[in-house]
Amino acid sequence: MKSYVIYLIRNMPCEGNLQGRYIGRTESPLAMESVAKLAQMKRRHPYPRAQHFFASPSTRCVDTLKILYPEADPQVVLELAECDFGAWEGHTAEELKGDPRFLEWLQGGGVDAPPEGESSGVFVQRVCAGFEMLVQNLMAGGQEDKRPVCEAVLCAPIGVLTAILAAYGLPRAPFHHWMCDPGYGYAVRVTPGLWMREPVMEVFGTVPEEALDKG
Repeated sequence: MKSYVIYLIRNMPCEGNLQGRYIGRTESPLAMESVAKLAQMKRRHPYPRAQHFFASPSTRCVDTLKILYPEADPQVVLELAECDFGAWEGHTAEELKGDPRFLEWLQGGGVDAPPEGESSGVFVQRVCAGFEMLVQNLMAGGQEDKRPVCEAVLCAPIGVLTAILAAYGLPRAPFHHWMCDPGYGYAVRVTPGLWMREPVMEVFGTVPEEALDKG
């Protein structure tokens, strides 16, 4: 039976990430040190081949994917965008510490929606809808491919990846279990018969294969 392997890879840090800013929907280019580090990682560890490429709708995700796979013309999945931090976007915790709304948000674990932003519940629901659409489209397109295994790559922020893995991954594990460093990730296998009965997928390896730096 045909199966679908998806390599979930965390994007490299952008300039705003390295400055400690809340970067959700804000566009910030990959830091130069991120570009150099990812090129070094690619030389040291072989990344898997794939026929299909997907990315979150941010420059940092698309650029990370293009460094690893220069031949890729990734399909951008809007629903797999990072959480919208609303009024906190582009600011550091230091800059926001005088705002009582920010302190209340932190004390609540960042679950509620920031002003003009997105709650964690809405974020997870959106991401799951986007991932299920990705899998559906991948399976529909893969019917024309005679290979027994269809391979794809998704490059996305860590919040998106942990939401996907916590929702669908087997073995079952909470969000924090799936944390990983930038440029690393997980290999998952989707079996159509099982997915149609209950949307779950097997987490069977790491990306790259040789090492996974956990954060």
